[in-house]
Amino acid sequence: MKSAIFQKAGLVTIEDVEKPIIQASDDVIIKVVRACVCGSDLWSYAHGDNKEAHSVNDGHEALGIVEAVGDDITTVQPGDFVIVPFTHGCGECDACRAGFDGTCDNHPGYSNWSHGFQSEYIRFHSGNWALVKVPGQPSDYSEGMIKSLLTLADVMPTGYHAARCANVERGDKVVVIGDGAVGQCAVIAAKMRGASQIVLMSRHEDRQQMALASGATAVVAERGAEGIAKVREILGGGADAALECVGTEAAFDQALGVLHNGGRVGYVGVPHYNNRAIGSTFAQNITLAGGSASVTTYDKQILLKAVLDGDINPGRVFTQTYALEDINQAYKDMQDRKTIKSMVVVSD
Repeated sequence: MKSAIFQKAGLVTIEDVEKPIIQASDDVIIKVVRACVCGSDLWSYAHGDNKEAHSVNDGHEALGIVEAVGDDITTVQPGDFVIVPFTHGCGECDACRAGFDGTCDNHPGYSNWSHGFQSEYIRFHSGNWALVKVPGQPSDYSEGMIKSLLTLADVMPTGYHAARCANVERGDKVVVIGDGAVGQCAVIAAKMRGASQIVLMSRHEDRQQMALASGATAVVAERGAEGIAKVREILGGGADAALECVGTEAAFDQALGVLHNGGRVGYVGVPHYNNRAIGSTFAQNITLAGGSASVTTYDKQILLKAVLDGDINPGRVFTQTYALEDINQAYKDMQDRKTIKSMVVVSD
């Protein structure tokens, strides 16, 4: 089968590799229909990120058709159309029952996160609870709906996770830091949860317009102290909640800066810093929460229905579509900000 391989920073290629097989009783083999590129994938693509040359690629979001299941799988069967999350929650541990399957107690750390989904077939481990069944088959849906379903593998639940971790409530004033796909979905999530004002911090016209169409009430292009002052002017004071969707120290500083004392940060950008001391927020009574998104919980309880009912349209973040053999261009265009998020067509 064909699969994306990370060769080096700036180069992802397609190679023929062995098709996966069932290796454990809770494995599921899935024929991939759609995959995509995540903003977090760009860290290794742009910088190497200590990723080994000529290794399985990072892609971790997919829609597909179940082809084979292990003996312990009872929730899906061959032929089912499924959302394939980047996480592998068990649904039974304390963390999963509390709605934090993105950090499942029984599948800790990297055992809970996926990679290698930019392929014709994937082996999804610990698959009994985590996979999300979609009614019918891919051919039953418009391409626009397929795009929205694909966001449910990561970016829409991740944006929702930021809003949930920040405990966004009806009437809240919310600031979203980051105008990529996760930031766009965080805008949608803040609106779903009843925010009265949603300010997106963005410098890019196309992304600003997308967020305004999704429910943002204002846009701030400035950064640093100037950006913080502009946000506070728009909101008439500090924000109740800041949703950090980037993963840099500067973005985290921006989130802290826009809040009033007693405000809340929901952070879902994969951190690329290690020197942010929690003690620095003590004098502000800031609440900090965030981490890996609860994809399966949110999809099953909230987001799949919202997409199928047409209440939200997160699929608009896919502004360009590519064939699997054009995977490097899909990465390059995202890195060069020529597309917000790249969708990859793998099969019909």
